[in-house]
Amino acid sequence: WCHPFSPVLSQPPDALSQLPCPVFSTVAGASQPSLGTALPKPCQGSLLQDSVRRYLQLPADQTVLILHAKVAQKSYGNEKRFFCPPPCVYLSGPGWKLKQEDLGEAGFRVCGYMGLDSMGSSLMETQKLSFEEQPDAKGFSCAKALYISDTDKRKHFRLVLKLFFSNGQEIGTFHSKLIKVISKPSQKKQSLKNTDLCISSGSKVSLFNRLRSQTVSTRYLSVEGGAFIASARQWAAFTLHLADERCSRSEFPLREGYIRYGSVVQLVCTATGVTLPPLIIRKVMKQYAMLDVDEPISQLHKCAFQLQGSDRMYLCLSTDKVIQFQASPCPKEANRELLNDGSCWTIISTETVEYTFSESLACIREPVSPVPLIAALQLTGGGDVAMLEVQGEYFHAHLKVWFGDVEAETMYRSPKSLVCVVPDVSAFGSDWRWLRYPITVPLLLIRDDGLIYSSSFTFTYTPEQSCVPGQQVLSDVPQDSDKLLDSIHQEFTRTNFHLFMQT
Repeated sequence: WCHPFSPVLSQPPDALSQLPCPVFSTVAGASQPSLGTALPKPCQGSLLQDSVRRYLQLPADQTVLILHAKVAQKSYGNEKRFFCPPPCVYLSGPGWKLKQEDLGEAGFRVCGYMGLDSMGSSLMETQKLSFEEQPDAKGFSCAKALYISDTDKRKHFRLVLKLFFSNGQEIGTFHSKLIKVISKPSQKKQSLKNTDLCISSGSKVSLFNRLRSQTVSTRYLSVEGGAFIASARQWAAFTLHLADERCSRSEFPLREGYIRYGSVVQLVCTATGVTLPPLIIRKVMKQYAMLDVDEPISQLHKCAFQLQGSDRMYLCLSTDKVIQFQASPCPKEANRELLNDGSCWTIISTETVEYTFSESLACIREPVSPVPLIAALQLTGGGDVAMLEVQGEYFHAHLKVWFGDVEAETMYRSPKSLVCVVPDVSAFGSDWRWLRYPITVPLLLIRDDGLIYSSSFTFTYTPEQSCVPGQQVLSDVPQDSDKLLDSIHQEFTRTNFHLFMQT
């Protein structure tokens, strides 16, 4: 008998495509690299499957996390407006420790260079990065001296990060998300027609304070040891939620939409989950908090955060501490409150891009890039064949989709799309007919030399029992009868396995 399926139920930069990639044959007939390209030997099937099983039991991932602002202010003439907050890079995951044991202390140290994607290969045009280990075992570095000149006429650009081990071995090339170039912060009243510069609920932001407009005095709102601090070196990305001001703090239902001045918001640290109490965001003009302004908030605007329900208490920094400051009422204008320098923050949207790979089970000598990023899954078809489209970025013809430790027939469509045949549920064990619970497997992308790229996506096979009127119910079958097994077998022959994806 056959087993039917019924399914239930988004161009990488040129620099990436120039990297040598290993040969990989797909059912779609992928194009072969040109002669003379040094390629690693492809992994054999059973050997690779054993490696994947070991990886799934004990994942040893290496993660490269890039944090950067969503907009950058252009520099004019000889001035250098360094990106603020500065782009940061974090290295995390147990795979780095395994690599250290493989290369030894001397050869393992990670170093790198960061620059704009329009720059040439000259290292003079980029900023060198040296990584230091933090208390949480993550490697950290930031590029404090990057800027974009007015000779660069682009409206968008990306940052390019190149990482190496100190023995000279290249790790790979990693790109930031798109960054929008602006000439200066908008002083006009913002309109929701220009949503590029508006800040929406649920987006990530950074807050920094610059006393007396001096660059050296810049402090970033951050979190350390579970407490909010003002740091001169590291900044945190906060999710900015729009809240329903009519509800109590304990309820705090979140709302969609763009953030306006006068709204009640909540700041949640994306890395630690530490949260500030509900705050009313106010526009700042010449050190005054404007109580009657309700326009949308724009990038690089000056703003203040009043504690909801308090008597003019505002979020404030004092050296490296975050404290509360009581504003003074303005006797001539009731809609203004006088702040101090430490209570005036600059707000800017931020982006995060995370690249995860594992080379612990393979002898990788080629760069790990381009590291594919999965953004969405789309299931089509049914019956005996279901097809899954994997949507994202940085795909190439040398990747295959794996459902757990089962390799799927994969077809390369474009740098943003891979299509694969969903393996039959029977591939995950001979006893699938007797299972009454869903089978969930992780989705992996694996390069043909054994390099594993994990993802946050899983695939679930769900048994759905069909009930036909007039059929005998299992409970009616005597427990001591062989008919029980026959009935179970017949029931699961009628079972329809429905498929769905989850993140």
